[in-house]
Amino acid sequence: QVQLVESGGGLVQPGGSLRLSCAASRSIFSIYAMGWYRQASGNERDLVAVFTNGGRTDYADSVKGRFTISRDNTKNTVYLQMNSLKPEDTAVYFCNAVTVNRGVQNYWGQGTQVTVSS
Repeated sequence: QVQLVESGGGLVQPGGSLRLSCAASRSIFSIYAMGWYRQASGNERDLVAVFTNGGRTDYADSVKGRFTISRDNTKNTVYLQMNSLKPEDTAVYFCNAVTVNRGVQNYWGQGTQVTVSS
C-alpha cells in the first residue's frame, strides 16, 4: 500500500510558476508508475504528466514545454514543476501511484488546489 501527500499548491498570477510535491509513504523506486492528474471544476480528472520506472515519461499536450515531472528516490518524492502558468491550468492536482506486484492497484493523494488568476 502507498500513502501519498501532495503540497505546494496555491494562488499564482498568469505567467508564474509553482512546484508541487508528492511524498510517498514507501520507496518509489519499485513503484511501476507515478504521475500527476488534475481536475477542474465540473470536469473529469485528466492526466498531466507521468513517468514509469522503465524510464518513459508522458505529458498532456497542453502542458508540454511548460511542466516538468521529476523524482527524488532518496526522498520518496515526486515533483511537478509548473512554469508559464495559465488560467486554464486552474484545477485540483492529484498525485497518483500505480503498483503491479499484486495486480494493478491505483493510489491517490488528497489533492492540492492550484489557482492561476490575476
